[in-house]
Amino acid sequence: MRLTNFSDYALRMLMYAASAGDRLITIEETARAFKVSKTHLNKVANTLTRGGYLKAIRGRSGGLVLGLQPEMIRIGDVVRLTEPDFALVECFASGNQCVLTRCCKLSGMFGEAMASFQSTLDRYTLADVTLKPEDFLGGRPPDRTGAA
Repeated sequence: MRLTNFSDYALRMLMYAASAGDRLITIEETARAFKVSKTHLNKVANTLTRGGYLKAIRGRSGGLVLGLQPEMIRIGDVVRLTEPDFALVECFASGNQCVLTRCCKLSGMFGEAMASFQSTLDRYTLADVTLKPEDFLGGRPPDRTGAA
């Protein structure tokens, strides 16, 4: 099993926002910090904003800030928001065509494993994985001017 880059970037973006505290972050600076596409992070930020995990402040000096306290953001909830599905095997997906579905014992095992995975993620919050600002950008403070 592997999480999508979208979920990975969502978690990183939340970690970055949490490390900034009350300071607004921008998509541009976050993209530079992680060396990822600004366009892709824009989509991630939109999803996190719609989910209530980030709050967007519009305007010239706008940016993004956490929409909830880090202790209120469960990692499992973020992953469920950002992952398209958890169909580990064909029988978990819509349109299942597997001829073994009615008698197969794998689906129960994989279902149990997925429940355990999600339960583990639900035990952790953003507060558990928040880093210090100097952990980003090689220890340099963020540059809001656009220079690297």
